[in-house]
Amino acid sequence: MASLYTKVKLYIEANSKTWDSTKVSLENNGSGDYIKNWTYSFSKPTDSQIASYETAGNTEENNNAIRSTRRVAYGSIGDQLDLLYKDMLADKGDKTGEWFKKIKAVKDANAKE
Repeated sequence: MASLYTKVKLYIEANSKTWDSTKVSLENNGSGDYIKNWTYSFSKPTDSQIASYETAGNTEENNNAIRSTRRVAYGSIGDQLDLLYKDMLADKGDKTGEWFKKIKAVKDANAKE
């Protein structure tokens, strides 16, 4: 189940805005999360509008987890640049290079939805 934060963030983005913590705040009173404050120029989402973002919210949260896994598996930018440099020296600046193989393996093992 997607978090309220994710669903509200998607609603805000669908209205061509970005999350601004001075304009929206969420709270949990022990009975679940809810929108405590809303000062955007467009309407606060209804429960049904929030619910309509469940599938997109789940996809977004799953893709965020995949991005995080990929970030670690890619290694540091310095290591990636070193692989690219070595590939260029070996005239392998294409799909036969070690950098490309590593990045492709990470992406294949951690595909986004």
